[in-house]
Amino acid sequence: MSVNDTSRIASVVLDVDSTLCGLEGIDWLAQQLGDDAAKLVSALTDRAMHGEIPLDSVYGERLSLVRPDRTAISELSLAYVASLAPGAKQAVMRMRDAGVRIVLVSGGLREAILPVAELLGVPEHDVHAVGVQFTSTGGYAEYDVSSPLATAQGKRYVVESLALPKRVLAVGDGATDLAMKPVVDLFAAFTGFVQRDAVVAGADMVFNSFDQLADFVLS
Repeated sequence: MSVNDTSRIASVVLDVDSTLCGLEGIDWLAQQLGDDAAKLVSALTDRAMHGEIPLDSVYGERLSLVRPDRTAISELSLAYVASLAPGAKQAVMRMRDAGVRIVLVSGGLREAILPVAELLGVPEHDVHAVGVQFTSTGGYAEYDVSSPLATAQGKRYVVESLALPKRVLAVGDGATDLAMKPVVDLFAAFTGFVQRDAVVAGADMVFNSFDQLADFVLS
């Protein structure tokens, strides 16, 4: 479908890390453990988001290094909220009030993202992320290894399975977001926090703010 098609956008799929919020959750968790862990995990994240290595190959490795317990996840949720993109809350509310369905699709950790969704008025059933399991004492046990969102093509499969009202616009900053392009009507690269040239090159359009996004969707 053409970028210039004037029919209404009915659904917006939003990435979370470095799009809706100005941090990469797994990198933030690693930073709390010190410089060595932060550098190692950040390098793996960056290579995966640039598409240099598949997310599948590093997802479990990063979590095994960080092993976030229940307290760390709660602290990450606060960091997500604090780093919400400028104007994002108002933009999401504008779109929701106009009847646009907002769906969060993230390779991040669901338990940390849910408070962000609540703040934005996005119901839990429209939050798709990777679940974490804890021990009886709140320690890290495992992540949902069956989640497609822990893989490079997972967002594509999840969005395709949702049968969202059309037209569908997906927005994100990384290679795993660009993977959604074949199953949505339009894909926008978000550059408000980070710009990845390959993602921009593959996108139908580019937004650097949520005001731009909402203005386009509601135009």
